[in-house]
Amino acid sequence: MNEPAKTASSAIARVRIGVATHVTPKFSLVGNDALQDLMLAIDESIDAGDSKIIIDFSAVQTIDSLALSCLADLQDRLMKIGGWVKITTHNSIIGEIAAITGLSDYISFLDSDGRQERKDPDDVSFGPGSRPQARIDEALKLQDRLGKRMGRIIIDKGWVEEYDVLRALGEQLGVPFVRLRPGLFDPTTAATLDVGVARRLCVMPIFRVRSVLYLATAKPQDMPTFEEVSERLQCEVRPVLARKQDIQKLLSESLGIADMQFDMVGDVDEDFAVVESMQIEDHSTIDEVAAGSPVVNLVNSIIQRAVHDGASDIHLEPFRTHSRIRFRIDGLLYEFTAPRVELHPALISRLKVMANLDIAERRMPQDGRIQVHTQGRSVDLRFSSLPGLYGEKVVLRILDKNQAILDVNKLNMASDNLGIFKNLLDASHGLILVTGPTGSGKTTSLYAALNYLKSIEKNIVTIEDPVEYQLDIINQNEVRDGIGLSFAKILKHVLRQDPDIVMVGEIRERETAEIAVQAALTGHLVLSTLHTNDAVGAITRLIDMGVEPYLLSSALLGVVGQRLVRTICSNCKYEFLAPPELVQQYGWQDQGDVKLAKGKGCEQCYDSGHKGRIGIHEVLKTDVDLQKLIISSPTRDELSDYLDRRGFHNLFHDGLQRALDRKTTIEEVSRATST
Repeated sequence: MNEPAKTASSAIARVRIGVATHVTPKFSLVGNDALQDLMLAIDESIDAGDSKIIIDFSAVQTIDSLALSCLADLQDRLMKIGGWVKITTHNSIIGEIAAITGLSDYISFLDSDGRQERKDPDDVSFGPGSRPQARIDEALKLQDRLGKRMGRIIIDKGWVEEYDVLRALGEQLGVPFVRLRPGLFDPTTAATLDVGVARRLCVMPIFRVRSVLYLATAKPQDMPTFEEVSERLQCEVRPVLARKQDIQKLLSESLGIADMQFDMVGDVDEDFAVVESMQIEDHSTIDEVAAGSPVVNLVNSIIQRAVHDGASDIHLEPFRTHSRIRFRIDGLLYEFTAPRVELHPALISRLKVMANLDIAERRMPQDGRIQVHTQGRSVDLRFSSLPGLYGEKVVLRILDKNQAILDVNKLNMASDNLGIFKNLLDASHGLILVTGPTGSGKTTSLYAALNYLKSIEKNIVTIEDPVEYQLDIINQNEVRDGIGLSFAKILKHVLRQDPDIVMVGEIRERETAEIAVQAALTGHLVLSTLHTNDAVGAITRLIDMGVEPYLLSSALLGVVGQRLVRTICSNCKYEFLAPPELVQQYGWQDQGDVKLAKGKGCEQCYDSGHKGRIGIHEVLKTDVDLQKLIISSPTRDELSDYLDRRGFHNLFHDGLQRALDRKTTIEEVSRATST
């Protein structure tokens, strides 16, 4: 029986299930404040007589040294009263941290996704089609002749990946191995050792659990180094094997601006250029002084890396002690790097120069556009700054036309939904709406629809805020609220331009809604978006805006509701049989053995188990019965009952089919459709 309990913070859920109390923090365990909230909630449980605590890490992306020490202390405390603490639903990064620090030997980390397979050091592959003994014999001969270690020889020959060799070496020496990257070290702990000393010794503190410091090193048997670090930091040192280049790359973040190395973001490709004006023929190469300007190089490298990784946004955020750069990939933010706080104003100034903005204005928000040329194509970036407590935060929205889906057949619609959508687009007049929250791909669907409709015989006009992608044979117009050029005002004038098809970027208020409906009734095909959670919500929203129900019933052709769900990473994907309770819950009993899939988490997917996104959709077509219902100004419940009686396949049902196709997970579908 579930017994809900009040917690110390609204960001922490606490519920008693059976003999254990489940505590779910809804934030990463980084910093003293976050940890205090969690421990206060746990203290309340212990005071209430609970001694068995399960902490759900489903919302915890990363963890720091202080939190690791507190978890170990908590286990000590609970064991004294006959209890325990266990961790569940953790991601692969936290599982790796627990293994590196030995915390998983002391606290149970329950892996709901199945155990990660560990490669036996004796099973290292020497490449496809090769004979291991022949390779070893050849390496021994080269070892005598070249004077190199066998491990270095087989790596240089390309017979084995370096990470595999280091992992095997760690197993043999009894030392944990880590592939160093953001999230797998605590920046606060890393800063405890002087960067000059760290560079000289080629070591990096990654975590400190109570009095034990875990030190990344490429030489796990270098005792003099460990003794020096131990003496400097007054703690016990335990080595963690890491690749030398990875240590050097992360240490470079701590250098001053004059000596800064940018290996952490990679070298800028020669084909990367900043377009100094919006005219495509005015491409100019990166400034001649780029080689001598670390800030210019850093900004260029960040943009290039974000485009390469398929990010939709770049966030540059200032804090008291550091700056943070994050990428939004597949809808979620991932920390890319954390440069010194002194660099932040220089980075923002460089971006303002690229966007032709006033670098002296730091008190007011600014908006602009940047165009770069990289990887053989042009990419637009929308610049937006916002003054904050510690400086200006900047967000760059990446508009990469090459990544945009401009074909309705590639929107990943189910065949029946695609057929209905195309049927709606083939109409000569009427209103078609695409709904969903911000970031659900509505604009992409509209662009794909316009591409489907465009023809030399048709006059297609768009009203956008702003124009994201430039399309041929289509007249695109941009809203400019600063001079009073709103959606409604442009739409009035567009209707005098003899349009066949009108696309309104978004219906935000009553005037635009009424003009759009009138245009649809007077022989125009009108496409637009609306911020509602589902398709049926568009009807009630327009009526609430003041559109007359009898006009809406005649004008509305249909509504497409959509979301974006992350797809499973193909590199770490594994399949499993659906549990019986899940089969029962979703009525899959007649489908035999139901197989689902998940991702374990790997380097290619930022340890998330997901890479890429696809759309899930619901398409509501207006029929005679729905028209009659709309005229009566129905409530949301009445519309939902109408759809239920007709067996309407909503977003969740469409998402479940994607899960059955093993393209995504049920958890991801639930996350996307619950908002």
